[in-house]
Amino acid sequence: MKLLIQRVKEASVTIDGNISGSIDQGFFVLIGVTDSDTEETADKLVKKMLGLRIFADEEGKTNKSLSDVGGSLLLVSQFTLYADCKKGNRPSFIKSGSPEHAEAIYDYIVEKCKSWAKEENNSTGSDRIKVETGSFGADMSCHILNDGPFTIMLDSTEI
Repeated sequence: MKLLIQRVKEASVTIDGNISGSIDQGFFVLIGVTDSDTEETADKLVKKMLGLRIFADEEGKTNKSLSDVGGSLLLVSQFTLYADCKKGNRPSFIKSGSPEHAEAIYDYIVEKCKSWAKEENNSTGSDRIKVETGSFGADMSCHILNDGPFTIMLDSTEI
């Protein structure tokens, strides 16, 4: 599994001219799944992502997490994270998970993140943290206003 995390000031996803998800400050996350990924793999990467301290504190150091700043998540499925460009100029996507498996894992990640956001909002008494999504398998247009830019790749084979 790969999560490409971009710290953003704002981000949105449009499908067929309609915005399907939109956030202000937070993480825009592209999610790539392979057939060997499991819910346990997802749990590990989601925990790592939500704990990342990549927002600036009062001294400008990256010491704050998503929950510390009340940031939101925009989660988008992205099979092309598993593109293999070793041979020729046309990428191969055979390492990407089957659509059925990838969608199940993507949906699991979305639900884990929504559960986390609900807990965070309940503990602070606000609704400032939200989880938005694209649509699995759809042709999406993504608008991203990077903050930094600050981009991190979490790869389950390396964590």
